[in-house]
Amino acid sequence: MRSLPIPTLQAREVFETCISRVRNPNLRTRLQAVAALVEQEAANFEASVRAGTMHAVSQQGVLNGDVLAEEMEKVYTNRMAKADTPGRPIYDALLAAPAYGRCPLCNQRTVSTLDHQLPKTTHSALVVAPLNLVPACKDCNTTKLDKLPASAAEVTLHPYFDNVETVTWLKARVHRTTPAAVEFYVERPDTWDNVLAERVETHFTLFKLAALYASHAAEELAGQQFILAQLHATSGGTGVQEHLRDQAITRRNVQLNSWQTACYAALAEDDWYCDGGFRVL
Repeated sequence: MRSLPIPTLQAREVFETCISRVRNPNLRTRLQAVAALVEQEAANFEASVRAGTMHAVSQQGVLNGDVLAEEMEKVYTNRMAKADTPGRPIYDALLAAPAYGRCPLCNQRTVSTLDHQLPKTTHSALVVAPLNLVPACKDCNTTKLDKLPASAAEVTLHPYFDNVETVTWLKARVHRTTPAAVEFYVERPDTWDNVLAERVETHFTLFKLAALYASHAAEELAGQQFILAQLHATSGGTGVQEHLRDQAITRRNVQLNSWQTACYAALAEDDWYCDGGFRVL
């Protein structure tokens, strides 16, 4: 998971921009009347995320007893996500935040949508709150859907507030098969508390990252066979091991917990792989 800069746009500002072209006088008046509530709920959401209690944020349906949840959802779908609407430039700015256009939730696929950290179906006041909108790929967004966490341990990582790139936690092991395969898993660092460790495991499992990374690793290993065979022919297993260690160091300098870093580190430490296990018979 990659962390992202916290958006500077305020929820009320975004909401008022989105509803600025509402033509229906009655609807416009009712939406304008909940702007202060939108601002307050966004502040409550941020405080809860920082306190580790996002799972306890109260659900909202009808706002001020006057604005339906469906009407708030349309503020997002029809006045922010839709092309040529007042909120679309804000939508595009949030979408463009991740480096290389990579989804911060899986760190692999291309960003194509915004994911609501707390679903718009259950938290209507947060439908356009920037801190609740995370750029994501379609697969991650679809996987998460409207699932609500029941405890702190079930809260997936939030790219704006969680940075898990200071210590190594993604590991891999080599399966001595033909062709060789790599399995990825989470190994808890000693510096993590139980809740963070469980949240990372929840995130890793929910978004099916083990299977995703293993698939990418299989293709990577296939692409390395030629160079590894050349190195083995001239320098033996030692030459292969040195090459794999260099690859691990190079990838680690880009991102500590990428699947590439974990993959090459595991391959470099596996004597069977370095001494010919990379071959496909």
